Amino acid sequence: MQILFAPAFMAQVKDQLFPLSPNSIHLSGYLEKDIQNSMVQWNKVAVPYSKFVDFFRHGHDFIALGEMWGKAVRSGCMFYRYTQDPELKHILDATVKDMLGTQRANGSISCVSPDRQPDGPSGDLWERKYVMLGLEEYYEWVNPDPVVLESLIKQADCIISQVGRAPKKEIVDLGWSAANIGLDEISNIESSALLEPFMRLYNWTQQQRFLDFATYIVEAGGTKHYNIFEQAYNNVAPHQMAGLYPKAYEMMSIFEGLVEYYRATGDVRWKQTALNLYNNIRTREITIIGNGGADQPYHLHGGCELWNNIALEQTNPDITRMMETCIGVTWMKFCSQILRLSGDANPVDEIEKYIYNGLLGAMKPSGDSFSYSNLLNGQKVDIRGWGADFGDMRVTCCNLNGPMGLACIPYIAVMNSTAGPVVNLYNEGIVNMNTPAQNKLLLDIKTDYPQSGNVIIRVNPENKEIFTLRLRIPKWSEKTIVKINDKMQTVTSGQYAAFKRKWKAGDRIEITFDMTCHVIDAPHGSNPKGNNFQAVIRGPIVLARGEKIEAGYNQPVTIKADKNGVVEVTKIKPTVAATRMEFIVPTAGGNIRMVDYASVDGWDGSKICTWLPTDVENE
Repeated sequence: MQILFAPAFMAQVKDQLFPLSPNSIHLSGYLEKDIQNSMVQWNKVAVPYSKFVDFFRHGHDFIALGEMWGKAVRSGCMFYRYTQDPELKHILDATVKDMLGTQRANGSISCVSPDRQPDGPSGDLWERKYVMLGLEEYYEWVNPDPVVLESLIKQADCIISQVGRAPKKEIVDLGWSAANIGLDEISNIESSALLEPFMRLYNWTQQQRFLDFATYIVEAGGTKHYNIFEQAYNNVAPHQMAGLYPKAYEMMSIFEGLVEYYRATGDVRWKQTALNLYNNIRTREITIIGNGGADQPYHLHGGCELWNNIALEQTNPDITRMMETCIGVTWMKFCSQILRLSGDANPVDEIEKYIYNGLLGAMKPSGDSFSYSNLLNGQKVDIRGWGADFGDMRVTCCNLNGPMGLACIPYIAVMNSTAGPVVNLYNEGIVNMNTPAQNKLLLDIKTDYPQSGNVIIRVNPENKEIFTLRLRIPKWSEKTIVKINDKMQTVTSGQYAAFKRKWKAGDRIEITFDMTCHVIDAPHGSNPKGNNFQAVIRGPIVLARGEKIEAGYNQPVTIKADKNGVVEVTKIKPTVAATRMEFIVPTAGGNIRMVDYASVDGWDGSKICTWLPTDVENE
C-alpha cells in the first residue's frame, strides 16, 4: 500500500499517559542503588565532557564520535530531572556553555568545517542530531535558557539550508553505513533520525519550516532504497526492512521521531505505522532478557546491531554477538513512547523485562560502564565495538547509552492521566503528584519487589476525592491478588486494573504478584542445534547459571517441572555477595544453583548459561 501525504495541520494529539513533574518521585530499594551508582560514577565522574567538545573544536579521525557529547548530556539531564542534584547541574551548565562556544558562523555545531557540510561518511548529521537532543534535554529539564533555544534554531536552519531536495543534498544520501561497509545496497538509515530533534523544536517554536523539514524526512522514506515507514505500515518483519541493513538502534530512533510527528499532525496512519513496528519488534526481535539484535543468521554486515528475527533465533549456536546495549535502551525509550500514546499496559511489560534483565545485566558493578553487547550463553560481557579511548578509559556508544536507560526509570515508574495516577513499575518509593482536581496526592510504595511479589501502596490524597488509580498487572502474573482496605478486587493479567472510588488519606492497596517459577522451551529457529534448550523465569526475572558459582554451569540438565511447566525453587543466601537473588533449582540429576541474569558478573571474562542445554537422556 502506498502512503499518501496530507498537508501538515495542527492537531496536537494528546497522550493517554503523561509523566509526572520533575523531582516528583523518589525511589529507594532495588533499582535506586543502580541509578545513583551510574549517575555518580559515570555522569559526575568518568565522562570526559571537554574532550567530547574537542571533537567539535578540532574534528575527529573516526566516524560519528561527535555523538558522544549529546548522549552523555542527555542521560545527565534525565538524571537531573529526577534528582535535582546541584553538582550535576553545575557540570551540565559548564559543558553546555562549552559546546555553545563551538557554534560556527553558519549556525552549525559540527565536527566538520562548513565547506565539507553536510558530510555523509563521517556521520555529520547523526552527530548534529545528538547535539540537538542533548541541548533539548538540557533546555527542557535543566535550564530553559533562551540562548540554548536560539542555538537550536540556528542549527536547524543550517541543516535545512544544506539538506533537502536538489540542488541540496538528499538526507538518504548522507550517512556512514553505505560508505564504510562498502556495499551500495546498504541504505544510509541513520541521518533520518534528525526527525526527533526537529519535531521537539517544532513543538516549542511552532515554526512551520521545522515541521516542513520533518515532513520531508518522512517523505524521503528513511533510507535510500527502502521506505521503512511504508514497510512498517504494511507489517513487513523488522529483519526484512531496509534491505541488507536493518540497523535496529537507528531504525527505532527514527520511529521515536515518527511518534512525535504523529502527535503534531494527527494523521492516524503514523500512529498505526509506529504501533505495527512496535508489535513486530516485540514478537519477532526481543529475547527473554528484553533486548534484541544479533550478527546472525540473516544479516552479517552489522555485528550485533541488526534485526535478525532473534526472538526465534536466540538459541541459534551460530550467533557470536548479540543484544547491543544501544538497542535495548532505544527499545525501552520507544516502548515509553508507545505507552504514553496508547495507554496500554503491554509496553511496560517489555520495559520491565529489559530493566531487570538486559539493562542491569549490561551494567558494570562499579557503575562506570556498560557492556557493548551481551550473550545469553558463553562469555556474557563484550566491550568490543565502536568507540574511542580516553587515556585508560574506553568510551563506546553503549556505555554512553546505558545510563539513559537507568535515567528513564523514574520517568516511567509512576505516571499520570486525566483520570488519575498510573503505577507502572513496582519499586519502593515516595510519589508526590496531583489528582485530576489538582489537589496534592502522596503515594507511599513499600516493597522488596522483585525479591518477592508483595507490594503495599498507601494512598494519601490531601482531600477526599473521586479519581481512578490504575495498577499495571503484569502479563506474567497469572494469579494476582489485589486488596483495597482488605477488600478483594478483580484484576486481569496483562492489563491495567482501574479503581475508581472516593480515595481518602490512609487507604491501603495490598498486592501479591504471582512469582511462580516456570520453565520454557527454546524457540525453534533456523538451526536445529538450537532447539534443545530450556530457560527458567521467575516473575520478571530470568535465571541463569554462572561459572563462578558452579563448575558445571553449562552441562546438560533436565529441569524438574510439572505438566504446566511450574518449577518449585528455593530461595537461598547468595553464594557471591553481590548477587541479588539465588535459588536452588531441581533437575533430574540433582539440584543446581541459579541466580538472576543481571547478577552474573562477566566483566572478568567469566561465562554464563541462560538457555540450559537439555539432558535428553534423562527426559
